Amino acid sequence: MVGREPSGGKEASASVPSARHIGIVGCSAPGAALCFQTICTEGAALLRARHAHPPVSLHVHSFHEYMRFIEAGDWRGVADLMLSSAEKLASIGAELLIAPDNTIHQALELFRGGSPRPWLHIAEEVAAEVKRLRCRRVALLGTKFLMEGPVYPPAFAARGIEYRIPEPDERERINAHIFGDMVEGRFTSEARAYFLKVVERLRRDGCDAVGMCCTEIPLLLRPEDTPLPLLDSTRLLARAALRWSTGGGSAA
Repeated sequence: MVGREPSGGKEASASVPSARHIGIVGCSAPGAALCFQTICTEGAALLRARHAHPPVSLHVHSFHEYMRFIEAGDWRGVADLMLSSAEKLASIGAELLIAPDNTIHQALELFRGGSPRPWLHIAEEVAAEVKRLRCRRVALLGTKFLMEGPVYPPAFAARGIEYRIPEPDERERINAHIFGDMVEGRFTSEARAYFLKVVERLRRDGCDAVGMCCTEIPLLLRPEDTPLPLLDSTRLLARAALRWSTGGGSAA
């Protein structure tokens, strides 16, 4: 009896180069899903094997729990949730940790030294891309907590990058769109028009790039919507994790 080839053919049965296990500490669902999808769909190019991607695991505590701590300004509570996810992911083999949510990075330094695995920092990856593109002033968009918080200023300052954030009333409305609709997977034409109005004002203020520093914004804005380069923090972080996994990057 002649044996049959597996249904995937010779290419599918070929061995895939080894890659290290990536652990995703999720927060809001759309951003976590986009990060996971990016790793899975873009892994083949680095591994040079059809449909290949590194081992990847995702753990997400209830978004309600995160928001309860964030809205109370309890970053220790946020840190405890992140560390709990990190420990669960490490226990099943994750070797590197990433959090696609920009806002919760405010809590990362509270426990990073005691983490069971190294982390990549989303602001570091965005700042590196700003320098690669030779941009000088970034329009920083995200949640109100992110725009007014300490996540991005150190990474930008270390590289001599300027940034601008929206005006107070603009920050409130952007925040309302994010938490009112976008984290629930609703991306409206009204929200897109408003974000682009703010982007255009910041462009006139000298910004030459847009930091999409909320995991949902890349699902709202498209490259053709604005002449400015869009810095997709979620995908930049996922791609950095892919490079690390396949031997082309480092983590701390």
